[in-house]
Amino acid sequence: MRSWTPMHGQPYQPTPYRPPRIPPKASMVIAADLRERMSQRRTVRAFAADPVPEQVVLDAIAVAATAPSGAHQQPWTYVLVTNPKTRAAIRCAAEEEERRSYEGRLGEEWLSALEPLGTDAQKPHLTDAPYLIVVFEQRFYLDENGDSHKHYYVDESVGISVGMLLTALHLSGLCALVHTPSPMKFLSEVLGRPRNEKAFAVIAIGYPAQDAVVPDLVRKSLDQVIVRA
Repeated sequence: MRSWTPMHGQPYQPTPYRPPRIPPKASMVIAADLRERMSQRRTVRAFAADPVPEQVVLDAIAVAATAPSGAHQQPWTYVLVTNPKTRAAIRCAAEEEERRSYEGRLGEEWLSALEPLGTDAQKPHLTDAPYLIVVFEQRFYLDENGDSHKHYYVDESVGISVGMLLTALHLSGLCALVHTPSPMKFLSEVLGRPRNEKAFAVIAIGYPAQDAVVPDLVRKSLDQVIVRA
């Protein structure tokens, strides 16, 4: 298997692409089933302690890593955190930042927007869920000489990748919670990440607790999100 190396200055090398074409009727069945299954996805904030097969999580990360990216630079790092002490340190630092936010840093408008979700500064999911994934975006890469080279469309690329991760987790029967404490610099410090990486999100993964509840929310209809031009 060929290994990936940074693609800077390499010649364009096209290769044939001939995926099998799914017949229209079968494609419609697949699309309708996917739409129904994904409509059941919810963000869960209470996790069971039940173990999760690690390979399921690894396969989901592998799916995320197939995402398109600017100049094919794949500017993401997925840190899989299982060490209890590390997770406790992440929770402690995250809750400290969250307390500051909920005590005034967010502002009244933001707090009002969060109110229907029932969130607060307590983040038990960071230690309760069997797995944490901390996603870092690589703003640039460092070559073997230590010189930096810019990555392009980093936010867009990492956002697409995380979306694919959440889809893969849900379709594999797992629940997830995307957490973005602000600021997130402490994650680089706790996890010892290099200077070219910036924390993007913390994702808790597992099965929902027996007494888990979710907000009674309604998603926008297709008519509300699509415009034909």
